[in-house]
This record gives sequence, structure tokens and C-alpha cells, in this order.
Amino acid sequence: MNKEISYSLADTVLIKKPHACKTNDWEILRLGADIRLKCMGCGHIVMMPRSKFTHNFKKVLTKANDPVNTKNELYVPKNEIAQPHFNQDNN
Repeated sequence: MNKEISYSLADTVLIKKPHACKTNDWEILRLGADIRLKCMGCGHIVMMPRSKFTHNFKKVLTKANDPVNTKNELYVPKNEIAQPHFNQDNN
């Protein structure tokens, strides 16, 4: 069963198993081989391999910068998430 998964940076997603604070909602803070997630219940930040994330992923709750997210005090808007800037010059 190969399903098309579409999630991006700063989306709020639902994970199968709840965190210790009894919340299944997580915000995506980093995408790559590893995915950094922040619990929307307590603010705890974890990193997990993409394979484990895709196995535990259920659905996208809200997309990035959705007005619903502004009500949650732990949400970080997409433009405030630190992103790497690679220098393309060979100097």
C-alpha cells in the first residue's frame, strides 16, 4: 500500500501514538533525511528518521501559516523557522 504523502515545513500533523503529554499533534520544524518535530502539547522537540515518521504519520491537520495555528502558543510560523542558507560561491 503506497500512499501519496504531502506534508511540508511548519505543517501540523497527526501521529499514530500520543506523546507522554497525551497529545498526537506535532509541528514539522525540519525536513530532510531526519525530521524534527515539536509537540504542540508541551513543546518537546524530537528528531526521527524519515522512514519512522512516514510509518507513524496519519494525516496533515493544518497547513503552514493557517490562521487556526495562531491560537496555539507553541506554534512557530514558517518564516521564523531557521533554515540553512548555503553559500553557492566558491570563494
